[in-house]
Amino acid sequence: MNAAPNFDGLARIYRWMELASFGPALWRCRCHFLGELQSSRKALVLGDGDGRFTARLLEVNPEIRVDAVDASPAMLRALMGRAGQHSERVRTFCADVRTWEPAGRDYDLIVSHFFLDCLTTEEVAGVARRLRSYISPEVKWLVSEFAVPQSWFGRTMVQPVVSGLYLAFRGLTKLQVGRLPDYREVFEKEKLICQRRQDFLNGMLVAEVWSAGSAELLHSC
Repeated sequence: MNAAPNFDGLARIYRWMELASFGPALWRCRCHFLGELQSSRKALVLGDGDGRFTARLLEVNPEIRVDAVDASPAMLRALMGRAGQHSERVRTFCADVRTWEPAGRDYDLIVSHFFLDCLTTEEVAGVARRLRSYISPEVKWLVSEFAVPQSWFGRTMVQPVVSGLYLAFRGLTKLQVGRLPDYREVFEKEKLICQRRQDFLNGMLVAEVWSAGSAELLHSC
């Protein structure tokens, strides 16, 4: 297993890098389904970077408690700073999610925004299998990710951008992954169903809500 990338050096500038590259599109992608999370009570947030989404989730859902996992101590400090007055509802775990064992059970919400792309398909499968033992039957898994549309636009425009991002983050963080994982195939094998999907930037970004369900509903979005 490769060493986890080191995002510590980006903690203070992560938001501005994002805005300079994609404007508000990544933030809109993260928050698109936020209004559907009012009933969630116990969230597991994987690699939220500087914690902007976690802070927003705590604001709109006053009942939720969050376990946040990240391999970067600097990112976790930024997350707790953004949580502010809601920080008492957050527990942080500085760990590599590929080997981390959850500290609780019955999570009814998992959040992974622009995080699965730091893993290989095999690593996503390992994480998903392990988390299966810690989630409630009503779980929602909220995903935001880059995607390469199966079209001329995807091949000629999006794929070079995604490849360039991987090269940049390899230099900045020593990220060893170089291609997007097939997390959808992994989730389907784990009997999760895609309930909702929204595309952004002509399909370059996707926001999805997955849940536990029966096999015949696997391809609902």
